[in-house]
Amino acid sequence: MRISVVGNGYVGLATAVGLAGNGYQVVCIDNNPAKVDLINQGKAPIYENGLDDLITSCVNKHKTLRASTDYKDIADTDITFICVGTYSSSCGGTDFTQIAQAAEDIGVVLAKKNGYHVVAVKSTVAPGTTEQVIIPLLEKASGKKAGVDIGIAVNPEFLEEGKAVDCFLNPTRIVIGEYDKKSGDTVEILYRDFSVPIIRTSIATAEMIKYASNAFLAAKISFANEIGNICKKMGIDFYDVAQAIGYDPRIGRKFLNAGAGFGGSCLPKDLEMLIDSAGKAGYEPRLLGSVRDVNRDQPLLMVAIAEGIIGGLQGKTIAVLGLAFKPHTDDVRDTPSLRVIASLLEKGASVRAYDPMAMDNAREVLPQSITYCGNAAQAIEDTDCVMILTEWDEFKRESLYNGRVVIDGRRVLDPARARAICDYHGICW
Repeated sequence: MRISVVGNGYVGLATAVGLAGNGYQVVCIDNNPAKVDLINQGKAPIYENGLDDLITSCVNKHKTLRASTDYKDIADTDITFICVGTYSSSCGGTDFTQIAQAAEDIGVVLAKKNGYHVVAVKSTVAPGTTEQVIIPLLEKASGKKAGVDIGIAVNPEFLEEGKAVDCFLNPTRIVIGEYDKKSGDTVEILYRDFSVPIIRTSIATAEMIKYASNAFLAAKISFANEIGNICKKMGIDFYDVAQAIGYDPRIGRKFLNAGAGFGGSCLPKDLEMLIDSAGKAGYEPRLLGSVRDVNRDQPLLMVAIAEGIIGGLQGKTIAVLGLAFKPHTDDVRDTPSLRVIASLLEKGASVRAYDPMAMDNAREVLPQSITYCGNAAQAIEDTDCVMILTEWDEFKRESLYNGRVVIDGRRVLDPARARAICDYHGICW
């Protein structure tokens, strides 16, 4: 079976290299010529742990992966995955412009293709979007009928940025929302070598599974932060609490870390979209609204702590270590660092920032008035306070902070060892 993948961000590339690594012939379709050229050279156009090596292997050694800007290459494949981005719209929902355009472009190609072709949606879309938006666009552009000439499926991804390739290759479950049985059967063939549960369900159910999964993870993080904030007031180390309650199999330890809150391209956007969808369905999701509100305010606690320690921020210089929303990625979308830096600047502070991988992306979205540094030591030099926002390994060296005021937003440092050499403070401990 030959595969085409439309959209070559984290999801698209993880899908492409994962399937190409399993021996399938895969073509990546993207409208960015520079990105396509890099892939065809065997190089990753984004930073993602393990991605570069796999692209090199699939392109240069196994010859199972290539990239193209021409949608016509879809005609030579049997199944197309839509992996384009969805973005928060100005009205509070999600902008599906790219998905709609991809559906139309795919439909135009399929209009001239003979034989059956499956279109599988991996992009995260609200329940009902595939049936109400994507299928009508595909049918109109192709002149063909879904369930007859075109197979339709929703195959949501459950990837963690920084671990996207590993998550694709070692999933916990595979969800296939099918328009009809033939569509689902075709997608399931691709995963026949994966020894995990495969859930076959309706299209709308598959769409909701993705949103519900991310909303639960977001809720778990905000719960940890809420309890952590209470613990801080009571002089209790939340991480001692988390360690104990995490042994309960009904709770689990993963995503139970307190700190500066969640960010990235998925959890904030998907949570907002689920809240919006619930509102349109006539239900007010009070719990989800609180999850969002806790996360919105959480990074700003670092600024409040700094104000209390160094006596106001006007004219002070603050080092921000970590711009990516998590380690092992260069993604700065909705990163807590954005809110922290904006607040610091608003209060009259100067900011010196460093991140080992996300500096280029940060320059595109963060204020030009901050100073970007070449390493952590340079960022810290001659500053009044250091804030740690991302758990990069190079930030874990306690001696780096000797004599400094340090506000750790990610429990990067061991509090006992850090307090022996610097004025150390955590958000929730």
